[in-house]
Amino acid sequence: MTLLSETIETITPIDSEWSEKARRRILTLTMPPWALGRLLDLAVDLAGMTRSLSPPVKRRCVAVMAGDHGVTEEGVSAFPKEVTVQMIRNFVEGGAGVNVLARQAGARVVIMDVGIAGDLSDLASSGAVLSRRVAPGTNNIARGPAMTRRQAIQAIETGIRATLELGGETDLFATGEMGIGNTTSSSAIVAALCGLEAGLVTGRGTGIDDDGLKLKTTVVRRALTANQPDPADPVDVLAKVGGFEIGAIAGLILGAAAQRKPVLIDGFISTAGALLARALAPNSADYMIAAHRSIEPGHQIALERLGKKPLLELDMRLGEGTGAVLAMHLIEASVRILTEMATFEDAGVSGSGA
Repeated sequence: MTLLSETIETITPIDSEWSEKARRRILTLTMPPWALGRLLDLAVDLAGMTRSLSPPVKRRCVAVMAGDHGVTEEGVSAFPKEVTVQMIRNFVEGGAGVNVLARQAGARVVIMDVGIAGDLSDLASSGAVLSRRVAPGTNNIARGPAMTRRQAIQAIETGIRATLELGGETDLFATGEMGIGNTTSSSAIVAALCGLEAGLVTGRGTGIDDDGLKLKTTVVRRALTANQPDPADPVDVLAKVGGFEIGAIAGLILGAAAQRKPVLIDGFISTAGALLARALAPNSADYMIAAHRSIEPGHQIALERLGKKPLLELDMRLGEGTGAVLAMHLIEASVRILTEMATFEDAGVSGSGA
């Protein structure tokens, strides 16, 4: 049995009894019934995920999965693929958006090279970047499959292994990514899994203009036509039109779910990975928390397909895990309400009688 199949078999639904315990406790707290709305829904979910009325969320980690994409040859991005390596070095120096927001949220940033085309040997040897490279970038999906099926499984299992490495020191996972061209692959994944036309799910990514968007949409259509990914087989979809870092994100989600730990899903690329994870193991969706909704059109569609309502909507499109790290503040707030707020009896306050 492979690590992937073993992990899938391990994933169980959240515990409804613990969710109900949390709901009952919340109804005794000193406020009108469900006065904090979705913050309380979140607390109930966290209790069910962790099987605890004091869900552990203090040890936080955003795993930034990085990989390059051969489809950049088609001119689908406003930036060249060399930016992937340059940005990884920026992450290591602590200067990227995700670093700033992670420091604020008290989360550590772990950078994993799953398929970067450039040289990061110095950072790998120092331990600043975890080298788990499947290959130096994917093939051009406009001209053929992104990777082999074996490589697709390897990418997913790389994400699972990341949770095994990090899980002993992590209560709350968050997905992050870096890879020029990855919104193109994500658009193709979402189109394939949701059975939608490319134009409905393809957005501006790094900020391309109208002509660039037309070209990118055409490239996504070509990729789908050339590769014919099977929506009933998520590994085939990943192999045909995906990215190594997207596969690793799917694996990270599966691994977190197997450990019964919540995982914050970041933006469009991460949500494409979440769709793959849910297709592989439907129960894994129970452990996913949608951090935010970006301005990418395919993101809203992917979230709806997952049945997830995002916590934040701030018109963000940076990726890296920035939205997921921001949402950590709401995770902590929901747990504090559940564990620290006084009950009517504790406070000597008369209840509503309802």
